[in-house]
Amino acid sequence: MTHDLTETFSSQVRAGSGRPVADSTPMEIWQGLSAAVVDQLADAWSETDRTYKAGRMEHYFSAEFLMGRALLNNLSNLGLVEEARKALAAHGQDLSVILEEEPDAALGNGGLGRLAACFLDSCATMDLPVTGYGILYRYGLFKQLFSNGFQTEHPDPWMEEGYPFVIRREEQQRIVSYADLKVRAIPYDMAITGYGTKNVNTLRLWKAEPIEEFDYDAFNSQRFTDAIIDRERTMDISRVLYPNDTTFEGKVLRVRQQYFFCSASLQDIVENYVAHHGTDMSKFATYNSVQLNDTHPVLAIPELMRIFLDEFEMGWEESWEIITTTFAYTNHTVLAEALETWDMTIFDRLFPRIAEIVREIDRRFRMDMNERGLDQGTIDYMAPLCGNTVRMAWIACYASYSINGVAALHTEIIKRETLKEWHALWPERFNNKTNGVTPRRWLKQCNPRLAELLDEVTGSDAWVRDLSVLADFTDSVDESVYERLAAIKHANKVDFAAWILEREGIEINPDAIFDVQIKRLHEYKRQLLNAFYVLDLYFRIKDNPTLDVAPRVFIFGAKAAPGYIRAKAIIKLINAIAELVNNDEEVNDRIKVVFVHNYNVSPAEHIIPAADVSEQISTAGKEASGTSNMKFMMNGALTLGTLDGANVEILDAVGDENAYIFGAKEEELPELRRTYDPRWHYENVPGLKRVLDALVDGTLSDNGSGWFHDLRWSLLEAGYDPADVYYVLGDFAAYRETKDAMAADHADTRAWARKAWVNITRSGRFSSDRTIGDYAREVWKIEATPIA
Repeated sequence: MTHDLTETFSSQVRAGSGRPVADSTPMEIWQGLSAAVVDQLADAWSETDRTYKAGRMEHYFSAEFLMGRALLNNLSNLGLVEEARKALAAHGQDLSVILEEEPDAALGNGGLGRLAACFLDSCATMDLPVTGYGILYRYGLFKQLFSNGFQTEHPDPWMEEGYPFVIRREEQQRIVSYADLKVRAIPYDMAITGYGTKNVNTLRLWKAEPIEEFDYDAFNSQRFTDAIIDRERTMDISRVLYPNDTTFEGKVLRVRQQYFFCSASLQDIVENYVAHHGTDMSKFATYNSVQLNDTHPVLAIPELMRIFLDEFEMGWEESWEIITTTFAYTNHTVLAEALETWDMTIFDRLFPRIAEIVREIDRRFRMDMNERGLDQGTIDYMAPLCGNTVRMAWIACYASYSINGVAALHTEIIKRETLKEWHALWPERFNNKTNGVTPRRWLKQCNPRLAELLDEVTGSDAWVRDLSVLADFTDSVDESVYERLAAIKHANKVDFAAWILEREGIEINPDAIFDVQIKRLHEYKRQLLNAFYVLDLYFRIKDNPTLDVAPRVFIFGAKAAPGYIRAKAIIKLINAIAELVNNDEEVNDRIKVVFVHNYNVSPAEHIIPAADVSEQISTAGKEASGTSNMKFMMNGALTLGTLDGANVEILDAVGDENAYIFGAKEEELPELRRTYDPRWHYENVPGLKRVLDALVDGTLSDNGSGWFHDLRWSLLEAGYDPADVYYVLGDFAAYRETKDAMAADHADTRAWARKAWVNITRSGRFSSDRTIGDYAREVWKIEATPIA
């Protein structure tokens, strides 16, 4: 049963604010409208939950869910945008203004978390019985601000004024036990609506709360700090996403976090199984599958073993058989050395029983591999335990019935290199699931002008649920569509320029090429290569003021992990280049640099529809997939990148003439590395010496930190890693040539629009609906379960 949104909106605002709508604040109006939306979906949500729990379910475990704003997404999925607009207008309110009141749910960091969010959207849209499980972080990652160009990290109190889209379910709390602490895991449920369906899926997020609020006796004895020690230790578990783990105590907190949500989630799943199927656990895997999104949730494997062994008094062999038909593992990195490991002393300190089970898994693994005839060196390399180090990815590989990569190239690399020993043993476990993004949020919602054009061209909005239908129109439209497309892009750029002026205080030219690189700041993603190009172009214009340069705005957005100093140095460098370029009146009418602070989902929704160029320039073989490349493609930006991650498949979809590919290929790099001399490039590639020297000759200031000197040193001198480990100088000449050619091509408006149209209409294979369909059929073995 649904209710009239206008009526429920008004009553929800009044109930929340204690005032009529006319006297309420914009935040109170947002909260009231959000509560009215929850009211609309409550019945269907309850029915969906009840229906799913009776059958086979997939449980998606992830440390991150980067959801973005929920109100517009839910209104759009439920077909209530116009009704909401009218309801607000009746009270003199503008929906677009009210939508800006919503904070981004700070539940993720980058592509891993946004992928999980897109997957949940697709599961709901496709009526698939899938529940997400994670942590309700109070502050999330961090709020990024700049001080003198340096990144500074601040708490992001996104829930301080309440968040109607997460519902506390205290009656379903769980107890999570550590050797030194017991905590309550309180579930908060977020409704995940699908597009054009009544089904409403669930994301369950756990919040850590103390068993006792504080020690009353200690407080009365005026030992105030002692009274709250356990409370604060407990609250730390769900306080921050990825607490800095450069110290031992930071590592302990990370492991405590991971066990917390794995244990609470498995208790949930087991209780539901018992409620529907009794205490005979033999059919547990018939009704449950668990997808481990990277290695953060791998503690679920020994924890489920503990539950079977200790709480249901099952034998090891029977328990392990269920484990190995329950868990599936998604790998997100090609770097074996980057796979998660922990010191076994942390396990001994936090949960001795789990440590005991991990040691037994290791012992039995070694026996198993010895019986299979593997040599001792291979066994030692693959074993879950190496000395005092526990290797989470190896536990996942041993226990999972499915191991998948997230792009065709990535999967081939993990089969050939990263996980080659496991592939040799169990090739049937390996499969590829190229990532995807939801066209609901990343096209229909964030780019309404383009969505309207696609509706007109295709004759319906069917593409929103099946993006592949756009491919039928790649070559069957007339010139007017290209003209419309160019006009849409320009209108989006005008909007974005106004947004940037208000948010960042920088005036940019909508007629310029918008060249965008937005992603987590990491050396392998090579924001540094892009920064060097900008600095080189600046010097070229200064040398020759009459140089024919297409006006360009270089747009960056990225956060660096708090303990990753070199990544933070690159942010400082880009901001220093921006200060140099933007304040030079001889060049700033032709090039500008904008670093969007506190980059997350909502800024991306402004940036991506306005982008002309999508920078995907990671060192070949290092990026697992990427998802921003797919979002840009859907919105008509052209990929400028290496043959890495999903770029390979994007190029296959659009053809060489509709993307700009440069640089060393993954298979070429080993041979190139053998004789690579970055100093030769420094001395011989025109312009490169001047760019690197600008880091230390006073042209750019790092405020005495020494960070720019370290950046330059890392490119020219070998240390712990080889010099220029990510081949920045090696690819610079090819990058500059390709980027210059791209800028020249942009002048042909009609040809550029044609390239953009090809990208848009060929983006169907990069819909998360396609990815989830593959998972459902090939890994999870679940079927659509629409509610009545």
